[in-house]
Amino acid sequence: MTEFKPLRSVLYMPSSNERALEKAKTIAADAIIFDLEDAVAPDAKPSAREAAAAAVQSGEYGRRELIIRVNGIGTEWHDDDIKAAAAAGPDVVLVPKVNSAEEVYELVDALGAAGAPEHTKLWAMVETPIAMLNALSIAQASERLTGFVMGTNDLVKELYAEHVPGRQPVITGLGLALLAARAAGIVIIDGVYNDVKNLEGFLAEVEQGRQMGFDGKTLIHPGQVEGANEGFAPSEQAIEDARGLIQAWEDGKGSGVVTYNGRMVENLHVESAERTLAIADAIAALQQG
Repeated sequence: MTEFKPLRSVLYMPSSNERALEKAKTIAADAIIFDLEDAVAPDAKPSAREAAAAAVQSGEYGRRELIIRVNGIGTEWHDDDIKAAAAAGPDVVLVPKVNSAEEVYELVDALGAAGAPEHTKLWAMVETPIAMLNALSIAQASERLTGFVMGTNDLVKELYAEHVPGRQPVITGLGLALLAARAAGIVIIDGVYNDVKNLEGFLAEVEQGRQMGFDGKTLIHPGQVEGANEGFAPSEQAIEDARGLIQAWEDGKGSGVVTYNGRMVENLHVESAERTLAIADAIAALQQG
């Protein structure tokens, strides 16, 4: 069975803010993104790059997934960001505005040339109309690419969409990216929710993302972590049902049709139940660590 790492809450932290990086050590997020892009002013980018690398190598963030978001391809900071990130060896290097498989090839080559260790994976931010239309080829471009992060703010801007309640303007794009991620077998993390004071709206979007099939949500404020963790974790009932279904499957081997709580059980249901338990176990391990 595949080892799962929980990615319910993926929190952006500006790498130029020493206090924020220190605080991140105590926040119950499953993953931390040490941001070198939007959250960092141009004149602060070199020092932020050094701070992100030091944070990744510090060993002070427990079992959290550690991610460095570099500046995008074609920017003046990109090459130096890639070299620094490769040397630091985070779990993931996250690149914004990836629009094609060709860009993935370029990024994989750059990480390899910079000496990135094998465990450092590549995630792509998909946040433009062309990225949504190319999502499958991006997702399948390299074994090193293991995740998508939705850039919903940029996608709305690209669409010139009127601000409306909910996410209707970007639903088609989210669906295309989700289908591509599932077809390629990679992780996919939902975009941010901007109104940090609107807890009800945030929790509604967490639930929507969970129902759509996202693995977790990117966050811009520590106050959003608890809601994401609870929203994307298997419920006690789901865990109990998963165990019961697997037991029914084991007990019924060789007897023809297997049922659990009146419903027919097939291999796909067993695989889903095993995944639920693996996620629950991974969350428990993270909490203990």
